[in-house]
Amino acid sequence: MRGMHSSGLSAHPNQEQRTENARVNLRQSMAYLLPYLWEFKGRVLLAILALLAAKGATLVMPWALKHIIDGVDASLAAPLVFPAFFVLFYGALRFGSVFFGEVRDALFSRVTEHAMRKIGLRVFNHLHSLELAFHLDRATGGISRDIERGTNGISFLMRFLMFNIVPTLFEILMVAIIFAAAFSIWYALITVVAVAVYIIFTIFTTEWRNKFVREANQADSTTSTRAIDSLLNYETVKYFNNEKYEAETYDRFLANWETAKLKNRMSLLALNSGQALIIALAITAMMWMAAQSVLNKEMTLGDLAMINAYMIQLFIPLNFLGFVYREIRRSLTDLENMLALLKRDASIQNAGDAQPLVIARGDIHWRDVGFGYHPERPIVQQFNLHIPAGSKVAIVGSSGAGKSTLARLLYRFYDIQSGSIEIDGQDIRRVTLDSLRRAIAIVPQDTVLFNTSIRANIAYGNPQASDEQITRAIKMAHLEHFISSLPQGDQTLVGERGLKVSGGEKQRIAIARVLLKGAPILIFDEATSALDSQSESAILEAMREVATGHTTLVIAHRLSTIVDADQIVVMDKGCVIEQGTHSQLLELHGRYAQMWALQQQDEK
Repeated sequence: MRGMHSSGLSAHPNQEQRTENARVNLRQSMAYLLPYLWEFKGRVLLAILALLAAKGATLVMPWALKHIIDGVDASLAAPLVFPAFFVLFYGALRFGSVFFGEVRDALFSRVTEHAMRKIGLRVFNHLHSLELAFHLDRATGGISRDIERGTNGISFLMRFLMFNIVPTLFEILMVAIIFAAAFSIWYALITVVAVAVYIIFTIFTTEWRNKFVREANQADSTTSTRAIDSLLNYETVKYFNNEKYEAETYDRFLANWETAKLKNRMSLLALNSGQALIIALAITAMMWMAAQSVLNKEMTLGDLAMINAYMIQLFIPLNFLGFVYREIRRSLTDLENMLALLKRDASIQNAGDAQPLVIARGDIHWRDVGFGYHPERPIVQQFNLHIPAGSKVAIVGSSGAGKSTLARLLYRFYDIQSGSIEIDGQDIRRVTLDSLRRAIAIVPQDTVLFNTSIRANIAYGNPQASDEQITRAIKMAHLEHFISSLPQGDQTLVGERGLKVSGGEKQRIAIARVLLKGAPILIFDEATSALDSQSESAILEAMREVATGHTTLVIAHRLSTIVDADQIVVMDKGCVIEQGTHSQLLELHGRYAQMWALQQQDEK
């Protein structure tokens, strides 16, 4: 087996170290869920009434059963009509307990599903509001599992906490009162003591095994993340013949998951066995006492049957109470990651007094801008650049010079650490993010497409666009010939991440999408660097047509693509070292001239 880096089995990226303050408890969870419940307070109240009716029928059933048995006991000489009434009454009670329970579930299901929808949407919107750095650092597969388990946990809490724990405790109290009033205080005492021991045992044992639940969840998330990451990089795996390596790595994650699951199952065995022992001892003691009372003529057979029926009825919800408590603890554990996402504030937010960006001309200024992804490693230093409205400015430089970072800063994916970036004199940190990003459109180096049709991907630039506008964008991006060659035309699916479409076609789709957005400021981020010469020529022509009348920033690797720029800026280590037109820079015989000579030589 190949040697593996220790980092290959690192902790799930989404499993941040939790402080005690970050842990969620039952009170916090209910405070979070109550507003969603209160939206349908009428349904909730009706569900509670149905619950009370179902519990009432359940509590009366053993009493009716006692009278049926006593009614057919010849030694008590009961009239025939008496047990007949209770037989019918018992049947009605049994139907009522099930019917009202179903009514309760039907009424409350809408509340639960609506709450899951609202919470799921809230988490989804919040994730989109977080900064780019968050999404680059986090693992999508793990986040997906966190959200899935979190929403399922919310559903469980809303459904079972309200309609199982509280009603079960109420039922236990009522049975104890019935035992004390009808028979002896000892029956009530055994019931209360058994329930108290059961609850204490369940709480302590569940707290002990909660660490195994956490380990199993973390192993599940890391395994899922690894599988998704490997499948998303399918081509890379094939390029390096690393199928065996991927399988070995994945198997190690699965082995961790298997071990964690085994610990979880064994601890569950201890919990369930202890609970069953407590219940068995309580039932044995009560049935022993009841049997002795029947033999001593202190009780009837109906009384014995009623005690047995009540204990059976208690056994089922009491056993279920243990399951519910375990699931509540698991649900609270599952909620931690999801609520941690919601509690995380976006580092890029609108300023308190932010106003919509007003584009008068489209003038862009970088003034003494300083920025670094890490404080100890600055990327852009004292950067100054002016892009006049309607002009085309190109930025060139070696890899790592900070070219693409400028586009990210203009979009406000990151905030600068010093200086300012202004559009028509408005600092982009003082305008709303929505208006800023609506004013800018980009054709990236690697266009990522949704796994839908070509037309749907183009329409993504403006979901409200008419069919005529989409068709016009297709024509302007010179996509007509390509689309007409496809059997399904513009309804052809592009595949996951656009893998079924070539680089040049993807860039044309990106240009059509930009056209549809209709933004006054355009960015072309090395949009032709991955294309062959023929595709590059076609894309360049489309780019020139699109850029007409727009303020345009072109980040380029191939200098031949930007010779027509109004200004060319040469960057090195985050600073401007040369600036001018193509011909002016060649006359300087500086860095640009060297880069031009090297690229011309390579193309020969």
